[in-house]
Amino acid sequence: MPVFPANPTGWFVYLVRCQDTTFYCGIAKDLARRLEEHNSPDKGAKYTRGRRPVELVYAEQAASRAQATQREGEIKRMARAQKMALIQTVTAK
Repeated sequence: MPVFPANPTGWFVYLVRCQDTTFYCGIAKDLARRLEEHNSPDKGAKYTRGRRPVELVYAEQAASRAQATQREGEIKRMARAQKMALIQTVTAK
């Protein structure tokens, strides 16, 4: 997965794979910082706290928070197979 710098003009929509192989989708301006928070003992989403470590498997940029939130919702509604296919589009490049 490529390293993504902070995105001062936009947002990232990301997907992480948890230790139990489930996926968590979220949004962030600074993807590296957010991933670090997910793997820290006292921060991150409640869902990922008991499923560490998490690994970034997919990310895309969005121009605004609204667009990021909308795309996050679309990804969250996807079936697991669709999420895996989305991840494959990145790893195939």
